[in-house]
Amino acid sequence: MESSAQGIRALKISLAVLAVTSLLQLAVFLFSGSVALLADTIHNFSDALTAVPLWVAFVLSRRAATRTYNYGFGRAEDLAGLFIVAMVALSAVVAAVESVIRIFQPQPLANLGWVLAAGLIGFAGNEIVAVYRIRVGKEIGSAALVADGVHARTDGFTSLAVVVGVIGVWLGFPLADPIIGILISITIFVLLWGTVRDIGRRLLDGVDPSLVERTEAVIAPVAPAGSTARLRWAGHRLHVEVAAPADPSWTMTEFAGMTRSVEEAVRTGIRNVGTVLVVARQP
Repeated sequence: MESSAQGIRALKISLAVLAVTSLLQLAVFLFSGSVALLADTIHNFSDALTAVPLWVAFVLSRRAATRTYNYGFGRAEDLAGLFIVAMVALSAVVAAVESVIRIFQPQPLANLGWVLAAGLIGFAGNEIVAVYRIRVGKEIGSAALVADGVHARTDGFTSLAVVVGVIGVWLGFPLADPIIGILISITIFVLLWGTVRDIGRRLLDGVDPSLVERTEAVIAPVAPAGSTARLRWAGHRLHVEVAAPADPSWTMTEFAGMTRSVEEAVRTGIRNVGTVLVVARQP
């Protein structure tokens, strides 16, 4: 419950920061006509909107399991990640189309100093959001929130590309603005791949192999030799299953004691653990 509340708080704050950043950039675009700035502004708006499905997912994850959804609603967070991917891809397409149109139908730019300032505003706003989302995402084990934070950071650097476009126009190369807009769109698609990979791995119950190794190292002192661990994420909760070689001499009391020791070791040594299941495996 507390981790979900942390995630919701992070989304509220980052939504407010990105909304203010985008509105400031939009205001500058309206009286400057910079398509590179428009590309960056559209993307920042889409980033702000990605907080909404994640917010809904965190709220759902706090609901108790039901007879239909026996494992709860943690997977909603991973599905929200797919929506994030779709929104980012759509924003890249819109920005690219607008940039191509401006290449064939160029329009004069005005107030270049303000455009440069807006690019710097975009970088600052995105970096603030990136640092906050990544920190909270790592604390609560949310891949979707971490990925959204990393994406915000890359958006910050694309905002700096707007600054480069302004400098190009000042140097007598007016096509620098739409060209930078296209480059921003391409960069978005390239960086999107990492987000797709992370979200897809979660949906397929994939985990970092080093996390499995660390879990097995944590249980080694209290579990029978040869015990193995299987892990899967459901939202920002890590569910652990430990298979221990069965010993015919075990009593129920001994097995229960070993089970408690294993669960305590996992919860102490691994962060963001949901359920811990210990089963006896035939040797």
